[in-house]
Amino acid sequence: MYDKLQKFLVGKSRICIIQAENPDGDSLGSAIALDYILDQTENSLYCPVDIPEYLHYFEDWSRVSAEFDYKADGYIIVDTAASVLLSKLLSDLAIKNSLYSKPVLVIDHHETEDDLDFPHESVIETRPACADLIYQAAKACELKIPEPATTALYAAIASDTLGLVSASVTADTMYTMGDLIRLGASPVEIDERRREFMKKTPRILDYKADLIKRIEYSLDGALATVHIPFEEIQEYSQEYNPNVLILEEMRMVEGVEVAIAVKTYPDGKATGKIRTQIPVAEQVAGYFGGGGHAYAAGFRVYDMSYEEILTDLIKILPEIMEQASNDHS
Repeated sequence: MYDKLQKFLVGKSRICIIQAENPDGDSLGSAIALDYILDQTENSLYCPVDIPEYLHYFEDWSRVSAEFDYKADGYIIVDTAASVLLSKLLSDLAIKNSLYSKPVLVIDHHETEDDLDFPHESVIETRPACADLIYQAAKACELKIPEPATTALYAAIASDTLGLVSASVTADTMYTMGDLIRLGASPVEIDERRREFMKKTPRILDYKADLIKRIEYSLDGALATVHIPFEEIQEYSQEYNPNVLILEEMRMVEGVEVAIAVKTYPDGKATGKIRTQIPVAEQVAGYFGGGGHAYAAGFRVYDMSYEEILTDLIKILPEIMEQASNDHS
């Protein structure tokens, strides 16, 4: 499977590395690391939205551009194989034509089904982070992993595993992190940069207090939800992603099993970010056409209000939670 990366590189001098329209630490670190690993090619890094400020602790984040590279010989999409997370690309006919007419490689660690309809090869394997998969593929293909790539990979894996404490972390994950340290990554320096950029202004702390007051509890407290309307997305997202600001606190409330932050947009779109205490996040996201991991997932829907999404969640969650309980009894 990993040799697909090696085969993809043959004959290419210019590669564009693509993130989906919901960049996070894993997708950003994966893209930056690939840029360094594939140093025999002229690379560009593309994301259809601005990289949120809270991710600026990743060195080289500013290399990511919102200008699509039409001159690339091929494209590598990282951290997703879901068309719903590439809707901005696929709605642009010029970009869509490039993806249909040039070689595309998808590298993803999610269990979500690959539903991309343009021709592509895939390197998909369930792992704690896409960056972990990229490290394994690079090692198998005997590609050099320079120090800046080890830093990006370490930071990406740490980001997607909540600091190596998520349920997806295995002994192999720790071996990978050890290898990255031996190759040059410095956990202390990475975390110092992360903590510096995670600092909140008084304005953001006030906003967090408002979000906390708006949390709604359903199903006897097992479900916690919060609605983030578009005007707040516009006002606060570049300083601090509202999802990141609130979700972990929601998940850690006593009695809460499922925490979901829902953003709504003027075009009728709504997105949901899910964090759970029990392994049901992927099933919940799947109901809305999304996907992800057992404890962390997301979805995007159209023409549904927050109230309609909440109504559906209250309807479907009891059965999903009961099934999870039976599976682990």
